[in-house]
Amino acid sequence: MIMDLKDYEFLPQLSQNLLESLDEDEYYDITIEVGKDPYVKIFRAHMVILNRRSPYLRRILSTNKKYNDGNLVHIKLPNILPEIFHIILRYIYGGRLSLKEYDTADIIKILVAAVQLNLKELIIYLQSFLIKNKSDWMEKNFNLIYRTSFENESLLELQNYCNKLISKEPERMFESQNFSSIPEKVLVSLIQNENLRMSEIEIWEHVLNWGLAQNPELPSDPANFSKDDFSLLKNTLKSYIPFIRFYDLTCKEFSKKVLPYKKILPKELYKDLLDTFLDLHPDSKPDKSNPRNSNSSKHIDSKVITSQHAELISKWIDRLEITDKLTSSYGFKLILRGSRDGFTSRKFHEVCDDQTNIVVIVKVKQSNEILGGYNPATWKSGYRFSTTRNSFIFSFKNNDGIENFILSRVMDEEYAILNNPTCGPSFGNGDLILSGEESSSGYCESYCEKSSYERLIRETESEFSVEEYEIFQIVKY
Repeated sequence: MIMDLKDYEFLPQLSQNLLESLDEDEYYDITIEVGKDPYVKIFRAHMVILNRRSPYLRRILSTNKKYNDGNLVHIKLPNILPEIFHIILRYIYGGRLSLKEYDTADIIKILVAAVQLNLKELIIYLQSFLIKNKSDWMEKNFNLIYRTSFENESLLELQNYCNKLISKEPERMFESQNFSSIPEKVLVSLIQNENLRMSEIEIWEHVLNWGLAQNPELPSDPANFSKDDFSLLKNTLKSYIPFIRFYDLTCKEFSKKVLPYKKILPKELYKDLLDTFLDLHPDSKPDKSNPRNSNSSKHIDSKVITSQHAELISKWIDRLEITDKLTSSYGFKLILRGSRDGFTSRKFHEVCDDQTNIVVIVKVKQSNEILGGYNPATWKSGYRFSTTRNSFIFSFKNNDGIENFILSRVMDEEYAILNNPTCGPSFGNGDLILSGEESSSGYCESYCEKSSYERLIRETESEFSVEEYEIFQIVKY
């Protein structure tokens, strides 16, 4: 049998030959100074390989051509450790990387270096490897993983992992070894979470200890606090106090754990708490008690958003801030789902025309991005605009969390809602338009532009395709 050479891959030998050329002292035409004093190392390499393998190095090399007198090109990479760059360089030449040889902390450093050098293939592989094989380590070192992933925009898989962990098992973050150094926006997300399986007094103590850890100069006993000490702690925790459900404490818990820190509470809140708890039995809770898990049973029939998204949208409907307590109770009744009912303008208008108080949820294809809008008025099948002053559009950067959102309320009320029989749900004069329907896969020519609403809800005005969309009618209980 004669083997067809075009079907046989000689990649292992090619990889070995390239690695040998890296180890040899001949034919190199570039030197790379890596690290900072006193840990600096000079590497020798070949521009033609670096140029093809790393877009980052290609940009540097495009402005550092070889001099006519024969001097070598010399570049510096001070933010990468020499031992990490050695690993990266062997990957660049040989396409090989055995992660069994390195501990997880080193793999994180390799990933960060890969981000700097824009090694897309390696970035994707390393994120997947960490999530599949090192989840226990990452949970114990969550703060490092969170900071690393959100400091680098290309680490979307790790960002998604962090958001899922916060959403599904928030109490594990409180129990983290390094809880005191947890980022502020993570702490806000945690104490907002309806799925916390912790008592409110435990949550309060964790938040209080977090605030004290940010100010290590404060006395350990609040009885020894000065006026300035209370002011310092109050400024540290002022963004988190609104999320603590003090009315879910017992009278005894309030007396022992909250009263010593009464000076960090807003005056009106403290006065109301004091009036509420004064006449209670020590083990009793106020009638205003609203246990954190009391709303967790409120299921929303959605493949795109969670109950946290629904609660925030409900607050927007009532024009509340994210830190405000929800004053109304809304139900989200699913009336249309693209994957179930089809992605056609005909079906949309058949179901949604003449319906009021509609929330539209859109999952952008090949992205974690969610877009949406609220229409308190109605859609029609004719070509015209509907007027309303209470509509808004919004976006969430990640589908597993509510931290990164954009809210945009209508400015030009006469152009708030677009009625067009050839389009799906559409807001403004181009602000959020679902069009270019494909009944099997979604609207493929949708777009967002800034026109009738306050803000652009996407980072780009380019067209996007819809992976899924859901339409809910809002019912007030």
